[in-house]
Amino acid sequence: MSLHSLKSLHTLEHGTPVHVAGWVRTTRQSRSILFIEIHDGSQFATTQCVIDADHSQYSVISKLTIGSSVRIHGQLKTGLTGKHKHEIAIDTIIVEGMADSDYPLQKKRHSFEFLRTIPHLRPRSNTFYAVFKTRSILTQGMHKYLESQDVTYIQAPAITTTDAEGGGDVFRISTLDPTQPHQDFKDDIFKQEAFLNVTGQIHIEPFIQAFQRVYTFGPSFRAEKSNTSRHVSEFWQVEPELAYVDLVGLMDFIESMSNAMIQYVLDHASEELAFFDEFIEKGLIKKLQQTVSEPYGRISYSQAIQLLVDTDHAFTVNPTWETGLQSEHEHYLTDVIFKKPVFVTDYPKDQKAFYMKLNDDQVTVAATDLLFPKIGEIVGASERETRLDVLQERIKAHDLDEQLYTWYLDTRRYGTVEHSGFGLGIERFMRYITGMDNIRDVIPYPRTPGSADF
Repeated sequence: MSLHSLKSLHTLEHGTPVHVAGWVRTTRQSRSILFIEIHDGSQFATTQCVIDADHSQYSVISKLTIGSSVRIHGQLKTGLTGKHKHEIAIDTIIVEGMADSDYPLQKKRHSFEFLRTIPHLRPRSNTFYAVFKTRSILTQGMHKYLESQDVTYIQAPAITTTDAEGGGDVFRISTLDPTQPHQDFKDDIFKQEAFLNVTGQIHIEPFIQAFQRVYTFGPSFRAEKSNTSRHVSEFWQVEPELAYVDLVGLMDFIESMSNAMIQYVLDHASEELAFFDEFIEKGLIKKLQQTVSEPYGRISYSQAIQLLVDTDHAFTVNPTWETGLQSEHEHYLTDVIFKKPVFVTDYPKDQKAFYMKLNDDQVTVAATDLLFPKIGEIVGASERETRLDVLQERIKAHDLDEQLYTWYLDTRRYGTVEHSGFGLGIERFMRYITGMDNIRDVIPYPRTPGSADF
């Protein structure tokens, strides 16, 4: 008999012979009946299996430990009342893998801090099953939306010789022996200095001149020593680049895409969101529904600074145009003033990357950050600088070696076009959608300063 998923059982009739497989979540005994709840990954809920004490395999099953993997042949019983609407009366059971008695995920509540120490096991818990199932659904929604908008998927390299953000917080790649002195990068595997990519943006920008609309999706790596609940050293982002689109059109696209992704999760992860709403963030579903039903706020950086200055709120760091928006300022804008996502536009050029279009005031750039309540920045975006001479000056102003960007400058020499792009951080977006507080809890294997275990 072929294997049935637990999710498919509700489509079958009472008395149907079934063959299921999964992992034991709980066991309990009531008089002469043993109850086993198993989980197979096909749905959030477990399925109850029962066996009488006079069954020939009762003694074997009564010794089952939590976490053990089993195959079960039995008869489906439907029309039940209570928590389980159906269950399986066991005919035969095969124990594929008995879990040792020290299996960490026993039937009790575990702290997220403890579960971070066992990332290879935590997906078996309710919370992290829901997190990573939701993450899968979210990225499916992302790909489907971009496909519907005729955006072509391009794979950007993970290894690069350019620091696209110009911040210097990069991971260097080398095969040189660190114990040997006076070595030169010319002796290294790439014959020059190389890094893990902080963004795929500049590598996919040239593809707009073939496809008009492109995106890349994958991990990015940043070596900033920021050990907070908002930062990880390896994170995932989706980065679209759109030809013939200015900053206003880009914000329209970002808002539409963000809402489409949220709505996709609302439509396809109802069980998981119900769990988050009950145990992680009360009112989560209502918050998400409200997000997609209202237009996002839009305000310039200068206006945002003035709004913050005019409040009587006591900030830890006073807001000024020169020092920039701190996390507390972003939260005040989204959580107190607007009470919804907000685009902040036209940042000072000195705070942003070299490739962002310089505005006519020569002081700001046509850039925007999308801020979400309780989270802060989720999207960084800009119209790209298309004027070759201005872009060259911006590269110099950031103390970057123009020779390393010759190929990038070619895109401005050979048929340049107005275009814009953005990066949306999946982990930060996941925090908003699930209510999870720490970014380490929405990525399977978090990499943070001082920690790259597993």
